[in-house]
Amino acid sequence: MSDYVIITDSTCDITKEMEKELELTLLSLSVNIGEETFQEYDSKAFYERLREGAMPTTNAINIGDYLDTARPILEAGRDVLILAFSSGLSTTYNSAAVAAQELSVAYPDRKIYAVDTLCASMGEGLLVWHAAKRKQAGASIEELRDWVLENRLRLCHWFTVNDLFHLKRGGRISSATALVGTMLGIKPVLHVDNEGHLISMDKARGRKAALLNILQKMEATITNPTEQVIFISHSDCEEDAWWLGDKIQKRFGVADVVINYIGPVIGSHTGIGTVALFFLGTER
Repeated sequence: MSDYVIITDSTCDITKEMEKELELTLLSLSVNIGEETFQEYDSKAFYERLREGAMPTTNAINIGDYLDTARPILEAGRDVLILAFSSGLSTTYNSAAVAAQELSVAYPDRKIYAVDTLCASMGEGLLVWHAAKRKQAGASIEELRDWVLENRLRLCHWFTVNDLFHLKRGGRISSATALVGTMLGIKPVLHVDNEGHLISMDKARGRKAALLNILQKMEATITNPTEQVIFISHSDCEEDAWWLGDKIQKRFGVADVVINYIGPVIGSHTGIGTVALFFLGTER
């Protein structure tokens, strides 16, 4: 069985400790705030900048980043499996696929695969977590590639946002919808569809109602809950994330709940106050 490395990206929003524990190589998408560009940015500090009125933009990982990261691994005699941020939300996977093709020509004796996870934030993180655990249990690179392809559409993403401005700015909702929704206290419930796009699915009146709504979405499709580790990410609203995690633990008795910040890249598009829930289900 060949030795190989999993390369993924910072939009998976896992902790540094988890990155080390899972033996992952992470590449960072970058965030632009004014004239500054960051690849590493403390999440708490980032959301403070948003509160001060910052309007960040983001950049995908380019082909050269993948080439520079993978070459030393391949030259050391190891293979590479890239698990990339959803192609429905970023050009990152496209860069990974082009780089994998170039590297396959340059290193014909090595295996280089790029997989579109069709996932985002800790949904991508949870898929990568499952993949890395299987790698550590002895799965070959082909077995792991195939497992990800077969199970990525079982990785359910449900989330709600507190501030409609960033969704309007990103073109996800109209200005009129954002204005009326804000006035009426309407909170959209969204998910990531089978093409990896962000889709509005439902509406709730008020914050707690929106959080209970995504809990109900989970109840409808989750499989084997007592065996599952559930991921929840949030954009600087940790209390709401733990409130939801506690509800999940009491209702489903899940194996564990892991909570972390939505990083600056995803947070640039969701704004402050987003809570996102990720789990394996029968379908998205």
